[in-house]
Amino acid sequence: MGRIVAPYGVYGWVKVQPDTEYIDSLFDYDRWLLGRGDPKRPEQWQPYEVEKAKVHNDLLLVKLEGVDDRDQAFACKGMHVAVRRDELPEPEEGEYYWSDLIGLQVRNQAGVDFGQVADVFATGANDVLVLKGDRERLVPFVGQVVLEVDVVAKTMLVDWDPEF
Repeated sequence: MGRIVAPYGVYGWVKVQPDTEYIDSLFDYDRWLLGRGDPKRPEQWQPYEVEKAKVHNDLLLVKLEGVDDRDQAFACKGMHVAVRRDELPEPEEGEYYWSDLIGLQVRNQAGVDFGQVADVFATGANDVLVLKGDRERLVPFVGQVVLEVDVVAKTMLVDWDPEF
C-alpha cells in the first residue's frame, strides 16, 4: 500500500509514498506492517503502530511507535507498507485489489496462454497488467479487454491479440 522513501527530520518520522487510490487512505489504519520480503510470508513483516501522520505534498509524513530517531527511521527506508488483509474493506462487484490479480493465469478467447499477472501499475488513463509468460506483455485492465476474472480459480480471460 506504500513504501518508505526517506527519513524526515531527527525525531524518527519517515516519508511514505502511498500506492493507494487516495493519498490519505493509509490513515484509516492504526497499525501498519513493514517489510522488505514476500507479502505472503508474514514472518518477514513487523507490525508498527502509527503515532502521528499527515499529508505533505504528494507524500505522507509518519511517526511510527518505536522509531524514535533519524537512524531508526533511516533503517526503515525502502520498506514496503501493508495492512492485514482482514482489515481491508471488501471490494465492490467487478473491483479487485491488485494483490488479488497477481499470480492469475491469463488466457485469451482463443485459448492462448499469456502466462501470469506479475505486476499491476497505474497510468493516467487506466491500470495496466504486466503478464509474464513466453514473453512479457502489457495489457490494459479495462472492461473491453478483461472479460472475466475468477480470483478463486486464479484465472483471467482477456480479449487480446497474442501478437501484441
